[in-house]
Formats: sequence, C-alpha cells, structure tokens
Amino acid sequence: MGLRWTDTIDIAIELVEAHPDVDPQWIRFTDLHAWVCALPDFNDDPNKSTEGLLEAIQMAWLDEVR
Repeated sequence: MGLRWTDTIDIAIELVEAHPDVDPQWIRFTDLHAWVCALPDFNDDPNKSTEGLLEAIQMAWLDEVR
C-alpha cells in the first residue's frame, strides 16, 4: 500500500535512513516535502501535504535521531 502523509513515524524512520547526516531541526519544509515524495515507499498525493503534516514529520524525525 505504501506510505501516506499521515504515516509520520514510518516516514521519519525512512528519512533517517535516507538522510543520516541531516539535522531535521534545520530542514526547510520545501526540502522536506521533496524528500518525502522521493521516498521509494511513498504513495500519496503530493498535493495533500499541509504545514501541520510536514511539522509532524519533522518532529517525528527529530525524535528518531535523538
């Protein structure tokens, strides 16, 4: 089925693996959006993202790297 925007923890885990040297605290939402859409397992409409969803993904990513 693939990842959807609401799968914040699973997306965060994949972002940690795809971008191990990135500090998610400083990532721009435009870059985050592009990186999520580029994940091999991502299968959702890119236009359905919101600032709130991107922020939730960023916070989950921060939790994963800490």
